Amino acid sequence: MPPELAIGRHRERVDTGWRGAALRLAIAWVAFFILTFADWSAMAHQWWNIDTYSHILLIPPIIAWLVWIKRADLARMVPSAWAPALVWLALGLVIWLGGRVLDINLIAQGGTIVIFQGVTLALLGPSIGMLLAFPLAYVFFLVPFGDEIIPALQFVTAEIATQLTIASGVETVVEGIHIDTPAGLFIVAEECSGVKFLIAMVALGVLVAYVCFSTWIRRLWLMLACLVVPIIANGIRAWATIFIAQYVGAEAAGSFDHIVYGWVFFGLVIALVLGVAWRWFEREPEDAGWSTGEIATLPFVARWAGRGPAPNLILGTALLAAGFFAALVRLV
Repeated sequence: MPPELAIGRHRERVDTGWRGAALRLAIAWVAFFILTFADWSAMAHQWWNIDTYSHILLIPPIIAWLVWIKRADLARMVPSAWAPALVWLALGLVIWLGGRVLDINLIAQGGTIVIFQGVTLALLGPSIGMLLAFPLAYVFFLVPFGDEIIPALQFVTAEIATQLTIASGVETVVEGIHIDTPAGLFIVAEECSGVKFLIAMVALGVLVAYVCFSTWIRRLWLMLACLVVPIIANGIRAWATIFIAQYVGAEAAGSFDHIVYGWVFFGLVIALVLGVAWRWFEREPEDAGWSTGEIATLPFVARWAGRGPAPNLILGTALLAAGFFAALVRLV
């Protein structure tokens, strides 16, 4: 067979495989989106209306970009059904149902993400799953989280601000998160805890650690910086507000704090962390993750290559599961 004909047939097989897989995946996503619509609606409300989670609006474009930079590798791969991934789908459905029954949004929304991961892996197969492992995992950042650590962050912020205020010579009386000074009483409220700053930095740090570093020690140092620097910076910001208030008044200092922290301070801290980390970047984003050659040598991938069940059978099983849990959630 002439090489050109062989290449043409391979491309036709790949294109046909992707068209069918994309259609099946779209059908499954629509079915599970309908099933979990209330949870997606709740998440979208938090992204759009709660300032703490507004950074999540950037996560979908980031995920799309992560997939886009792998487009050349994806074009050379043929999707195949993978039955073991149905276990991950089932786990997601159980977690989602448990969250709905317990009325705990964080659990239900986490289960929703697992559901979509499971059905994607089941319909696209282990090879593509390994290639897109990080984007599939990064989807977890769509879940709004962080409220649980607000009290601890309030206390830490108050402690840092108090020590700096005392060190700067301002007379201070402290009780928990209440800081009393000659300019007035300052309270480290939930909005001042720095939780928005912290979770946004964690999401950014995970992304940069993956795309720019290949060694775990440098990744760990970056993540440590993304955890520690925002907390310290937020304490410094709180102290600066208290200190400035001694000269311009509490109201003027509060207005200044809102503008500077919202538009300038956050950007400066990000620039500082990434500027320091940039010196040790090890690779380009396109080189991140598994290569197709490495994936092909993985034992469990080789075991399933060309031996997967019929894709329509996997799709039918997933749709039956969606229907079953839709009926079950109405009963409980």
